[in-house]
Amino acid sequence: MHQAVDDWRALALTPAVRALLDHAEKLTLRPADCTEPDIAALRAVGWTDRDIHDAVQVTSYFNYINRVADALGVRDEPGMRRWGMGAAGEGANP
Repeated sequence: MHQAVDDWRALALTPAVRALLDHAEKLTLRPADCTEPDIAALRAVGWTDRDIHDAVQVTSYFNYINRVADALGVRDEPGMRRWGMGAAGEGANP
């Protein structure tokens, strides 16, 4: 099962990790709504400025590269396994 991908909110996470994932989701879905209070909230649960910077960079990169791939019609390479698929490309492999 890929609970983190399917529904990360249902996982037992620390408040710090939950706050970081909330921020990553906001950055992905509503980047213009990200403000200084969001950063302050991450600091309040223990994330350093370096941690926050790294998380924003990684989140932003994945958003960027996925949009580029979508815009150019990039598809999986032949033989590339899908998430959760076994070596033969069949069956769940959590």
